[in-house]
Amino acid sequence: MTKEVFIGGKGITKRIGIGGNNPVTIQTMWKDSIVDVCENTTKLESILKQINDLSLLGCDIIRFAVPDVASAKSLCQIAARTSMPLVADIHFDYRLALECLKGNVAAIRINPGNIGSEKNTKIVIDACKDNGVAIRIGINSGSYPKELQEKVANGLMTRAEALCETAVLEAAIFEKYNFDQYVVSMKSSDVKETIESNRFYAQKFNNPLHLGVTEAGPLIGGVVKSTLAFSTLLNEGIGDTIRVSLSDSPENEIIAGRNILKECGKRSGGVTLISCPRCGRLGFDVHSFVSRWQNTLLAMNKEISVAVMGCIVNGPGEGKHADIGIAGANDKVIIFKKGKIVRTIPSKDADNAFREELETL
Repeated sequence: MTKEVFIGGKGITKRIGIGGNNPVTIQTMWKDSIVDVCENTTKLESILKQINDLSLLGCDIIRFAVPDVASAKSLCQIAARTSMPLVADIHFDYRLALECLKGNVAAIRINPGNIGSEKNTKIVIDACKDNGVAIRIGINSGSYPKELQEKVANGLMTRAEALCETAVLEAAIFEKYNFDQYVVSMKSSDVKETIESNRFYAQKFNNPLHLGVTEAGPLIGGVVKSTLAFSTLLNEGIGDTIRVSLSDSPENEIIAGRNILKECGKRSGGVTLISCPRCGRLGFDVHSFVSRWQNTLLAMNKEISVAVMGCIVNGPGEGKHADIGIAGANDKVIIFKKGKIVRTIPSKDADNAFREELETL
């Protein structure tokens, strides 16, 4: 079991434990610049609404890129208005971390290898100590020290071993200054390297691990890579928090992460959505209905299964175990519960009728 690290707890922010007996948490990263939030009230309110929507989908933590002082000030502004733990992602300039710590940030993410020096890292460590803020040590395949790069180039060390060794070297700085509230992440765009580097580290150390396949790609490819890496590691008891890194929306990152954890037995509850892939018997527009309803269903605080089936012939049969389901043929739609038809209605009334029946569960 890994040791427990806490993030959040300042101001209105939720305090979340990572590692120990805590459930595996789901993270995403904000996709847009926040540089102008302090001057743009409309943008601030829009961001706060989206943060709340992500929370309803199952998001536990959101990381924001902080490339400049204006973004740091904006992040403090956002963090002052939400209970969602927000992480400041810092590269190159340690002073940006100090600026973020003036606000309600829950954690700082730094890569000691590009923060300038051990002296700068210590300044961030001391400031986080003073503020009770955790740190995520982020290592990727582009941040090996020169000596490890040479070993990899000469075939004396694998890239996965170099990732792990880099994390060990960076973590040693934190231990040197008696700071143990840190999470380690070792990311590669290669599934095998991601698995092996995390295995190597978990065999020797008990710090919480953040799992991620970096630059995993677009929706389908990225979900495939992340599923392979995460399911392998999680089923070995490795991994305390995850992010599915997609060239796609934060919503889809959260939905993918939630489903991976559920299928690995690491998260339970909520709505389980079952839908058929569609075929030549199609009598009901499954794709359109799922697209309209997916986020609403996943955000519900109900432990139910929902089936969306393409034809009225197989619908109630294939989805008979579902708490509620919908299927159709031509201009008619049926709604069924536990395989029994409860309503037959015109297709144009499908959404309203489904909503009414859903509210009775």
